[in-house]
Amino acid sequence: MISFVTFIASLLYSTDFLLFLSLSIIIFIGVVIPSIFFYLRSKYRRRKAKNKSPKLQVGIFHPYCNAGGGGEKVLWVGLQALQEQYKDAEFYIYTGDVEATPAEILDKVHKVLNVKIDKSVKFVYLNKRKWVEGSQYPYFTLLGQALGSVYLAFEAINQLVPDIFIDTTGFTFTLPLFKYLGESKTGCYIHYPTITQKMMTRVSNRQATYNNRSVIARSPIFTHAKLLYYRLFAWLYALAGQCSDTTLVNSTFTHEHLSELWGRPLHLVYPPCEVDHLKNIPKPKHKPPKIRILSLAQFRPEKDHPLQLQSLYELREILGDDFDNVTLVLCGSCRNAGDSTRVADLRDLSKHLSLENNVEFKVNLTYEELLEELEGAYLGVHTMLDEHFGISVVEQMAAGLIVVAHRSGGPLLDIIETSEGSRLGFLATTPEEYAYVIKFVLTCGDEEVNEIRERARASVDRFSSKKFQDEFLRAIDPLFK
Repeated sequence: MISFVTFIASLLYSTDFLLFLSLSIIIFIGVVIPSIFFYLRSKYRRRKAKNKSPKLQVGIFHPYCNAGGGGEKVLWVGLQALQEQYKDAEFYIYTGDVEATPAEILDKVHKVLNVKIDKSVKFVYLNKRKWVEGSQYPYFTLLGQALGSVYLAFEAINQLVPDIFIDTTGFTFTLPLFKYLGESKTGCYIHYPTITQKMMTRVSNRQATYNNRSVIARSPIFTHAKLLYYRLFAWLYALAGQCSDTTLVNSTFTHEHLSELWGRPLHLVYPPCEVDHLKNIPKPKHKPPKIRILSLAQFRPEKDHPLQLQSLYELREILGDDFDNVTLVLCGSCRNAGDSTRVADLRDLSKHLSLENNVEFKVNLTYEELLEELEGAYLGVHTMLDEHFGISVVEQMAAGLIVVAHRSGGPLLDIIETSEGSRLGFLATTPEEYAYVIKFVLTCGDEEVNEIRERARASVDRFSSKKFQDEFLRAIDPLFK
């Protein structure tokens, strides 16, 4: 054993071995990688040349197009505008929803999101979607999902090499593949930056959050290692971002953080919100005897539904007997088994806090059912830290709910004004804050509540679907010229 170790050590320090290793690296970087690159580009160029269609082909990358959330609302309302504007183009959706037929997907879009799509849209089904799911990577999740998205993009480009490629999910690492191998024009709509300076600051400050485990936060060595990893990833993320010919962002929060990382022009285009008919939902002028507090968010970990239950627990402590008339209604969609497990855990938490009689769960509602919940609710609550925008916050305001949202991200920077005399809603951070704000609203006079409601409803026109479509087309038009 000792002689073997000695042999390996002598080999590592030998001049011949170091020379061999250096030459191997140079050949790999200078010959092998370029050869693979030019082979693939030639392959996709030939594939595009064989395409007999005289129409411009537009591929939109959205692996979870059937999820029914705010990101999907952007996809479908944007596609609706593109189909109307560019009637001679062919539109394809790259999706991993292999279990759903095109007809089923479009039917759900109509029922859940209230968007009617021209059925001429085609779907490119992808079978490798699991590789972009965070659950596949218990460690190095950001890097794993980035590499997984590249793997998924290879499956996509091997089925269709479009003239224009648009990513509407935030999988930025797909852009270099289509730009340099597929020679497509590229664009993207970013809902939130994959990584931000604020995330790196939390790691540096050893703050335990959903993206920084407590075991890492407690260790100086792990903290420095993760910070190095984050900085390297941020650099790669910025390089990938340079491959977007046109970049749209959905909020001031995303614009500020992405500008800091990418250092390139960005178009701020607020996402589409259903405001016109929501503003017509009737609301009583007087506080109802039974108070329903509506939460509207997908059952994802970053939405922080436990904070809502903790806030309700605190509200019970300060409301006393009046608490019996309060019900928290959690409405949202489940994308997969992980989300369904999360709902089960939330049910258990509500029982642990003895709140089961004051909490209702409404999972995967149709749009009509959601309208009924919006009509019956008095307050709205939203608890995600650094919510990039907050479509559901806008829609609750349009429906006449008095909204209490997290004091961060889009609700703070774009949506909710809290100055007296021009107040549109309320902001909070801790369970105690949420509880006291909700109590304050419940003790306000009807006149004050109605004034906030009317101002909030008047403010949401700047987030309408029509406004989004106009701004979206203006920003994306250069790709079609």
